Amino acid sequence: MRRVLIITYYWPPSGGSGVQRWLKMSKYLPENGWQPVIYTAEDAEYPVEDPSLEKDVAPEVEIVRRPIVEPYTFYKKLLGIKKEEKVKAGFINEGKQKSTWKENLSVWIRGNFFIPDARCWWIKPSVRSLSKYLKENPVDAIISTGPPHSMHLIAKALHKKLNIPWVADFRDPWTEIFYFDSLKLSKCSLRKHKRLEKQVLTEADKVVAVGWHEAADLENLGAKNVHVVTNGFDNECVCSENNFERNEKFTITYTGVLLPNESFVIWDALNELCGENSEFANNLKIKLIGHIDGKVKSYMVEKNLESKVENVEYMQHTQVLEYQRKSDLLLLLIPIAKKAECILTGKLFEYIASGRPILAVAPENGDVARVLKETACGFTVDFNDKEKMKSIIKDLFIKYQENQLVTNKNDVVEKFSRRNLTKEFSKILDNLTK
Repeated sequence: MRRVLIITYYWPPSGGSGVQRWLKMSKYLPENGWQPVIYTAEDAEYPVEDPSLEKDVAPEVEIVRRPIVEPYTFYKKLLGIKKEEKVKAGFINEGKQKSTWKENLSVWIRGNFFIPDARCWWIKPSVRSLSKYLKENPVDAIISTGPPHSMHLIAKALHKKLNIPWVADFRDPWTEIFYFDSLKLSKCSLRKHKRLEKQVLTEADKVVAVGWHEAADLENLGAKNVHVVTNGFDNECVCSENNFERNEKFTITYTGVLLPNESFVIWDALNELCGENSEFANNLKIKLIGHIDGKVKSYMVEKNLESKVENVEYMQHTQVLEYQRKSDLLLLLIPIAKKAECILTGKLFEYIASGRPILAVAPENGDVARVLKETACGFTVDFNDKEKMKSIIKDLFIKYQENQLVTNKNDVVEKFSRRNLTKEFSKILDNLTK
């Protein structure tokens, strides 16, 4: 069996979305002739942790850990955050209209002193450590997965030093990601980000994107040999029931962090539907699984929706899947941002596997819309199209009342299973190393 080194920051006990792609793919690589060797951080500062994911680590996986130094101790002291508290992704400005000078300073320091990201101090020690390891334990290929994009820079150095074939896997863009412009970069720092990104894209033997719009953007930035391997769902996500037992109330579920850069129009639509139809108002239940930013909470109060909301800050992944399968409607909100059409979140595929109807508030020409159209598992509505949102929700509520919300199942969905997607990724490795 050939061996592949996978350089990833996110690995159990890390929770959240970043860990899912390679935790799941590493499970199916051995049946395609590849033994995964995971290189990851020891004692990392993960925003969330989910120890239950440890059970998904395949027995064939070899794990190599190295201690990592991260700048969050300084960040916490600067903002007065307790040592034991987790730093939220993106340094969320909790419900405030204006950032403090300390928050602005921390963002400026992050953007200009930690390039490409807060894990940059791990690059050189990792290259030294892995160079020694690989001479004693050879591999046939290297995969780096980012963000954090420091993982690509580790792989780039090893590729150059040891001449091992290298695949750069972009779960999210680098300089084209929607929040990049908010990093308060100097011209010098911006040039450095662009230069490093260009080096990764042009020096990697293969580049993999999770969506078609992102692949096109990477090609425009100079990437060669770009392939698309989307995120997907594992067997544990699949709803095995043909008949769905109706909830006591019409239950709309959203899983994941809820930020103020996502459309508030959906809350306007639900507020208006409650005002127009007392039966809908009396039967509406909104379940939000994940952290909700203060601005979003305030808006829900303003729209008289707080009494209908059940919020759980975080739960284990298996519990999240159960919530998804027991919903009448799954809500997917894509950030209103530059390149929003490129965003193809892994959560979408878990939603699809649940068999429940999906309402995505996203660009109608984007990759989310493409997948929903191909699988016939839901609806895509543009950010500001309130009337269309209301129309879809009304129709689904009528089906709920008539107990006609059946489980969505079709053959196309299986295309997005982790097993099939790993087979596609293995073909890339096979072609690269034959």
